[in-house]
Amino acid sequence: MGTGSASASGSAAGSGSGTDLHELLKSLRVWAPEVTKLPPLDPTAAPDTPLALFTTWFAEAVAAGETEPHVMSLATRDGDPESEGGGLPDVRMVMLHGADAEGWSFATHATSRKGHQLKGFAYAALAFYWPLLGRQVRLRGPVIPATPTESQADLHAHSTGALAAALTGHQSEVLSSLGELAQTSEAAWELAQREPKAPAPSWTLYRVFPDEAEFFQGDALRRHVRLSYVRGERGWSKGLLWP
Repeated sequence: MGTGSASASGSAAGSGSGTDLHELLKSLRVWAPEVTKLPPLDPTAAPDTPLALFTTWFAEAVAAGETEPHVMSLATRDGDPESEGGGLPDVRMVMLHGADAEGWSFATHATSRKGHQLKGFAYAALAFYWPLLGRQVRLRGPVIPATPTESQADLHAHSTGALAAALTGHQSEVLSSLGELAQTSEAAWELAQREPKAPAPSWTLYRVFPDEAEFFQGDALRRHVRLSYVRGERGWSKGLLWP
């Protein structure tokens, strides 16, 4: 009964817009062979650390033509799980700024929603999806903010547009109108072009230092390979997970 109700609701919503969501979903394919290559993953030949395998997979995603391989989902948690409405998950897409022995890095305003969430609970999960190769990478672990000097250096290493966006500020705050956004953004662009080293004090570089990592390789027969890395006292251990 639940499935039927959802279908009827979806059809009603779709008919109003001239599009049937369920028909669209049924028309789509995952990993169509004309556009997707599913390379094998041999767990016995995988490197000992997730960073080494990530670096290889990232380069292969770029070579395969993934248009935005550096875009990832970032999952955080609202404040105190004991409080009313606390402990709820939150997720959004952000850009990878780097990956090295210090962790996988991204940046945002410390005053933004995710900035406040990371201050209250400094733990996060990341996920990459590269459909042209049928691959996913998932990581989770504690989050450590970089120093203000490192954060500003990272900001100024990016484009004028990135600086202008940071200087616009007010991330996650209530916006009264698009006109207000345009006016504030225009002033930020002028400042970024005039002063390419202008500081954005709340802009912070964060690093996820994973204690778990998973590499998912899709398979046409649905025998997907899931290679798991878990950090322990003696370093990383590898294992397989059922798909």
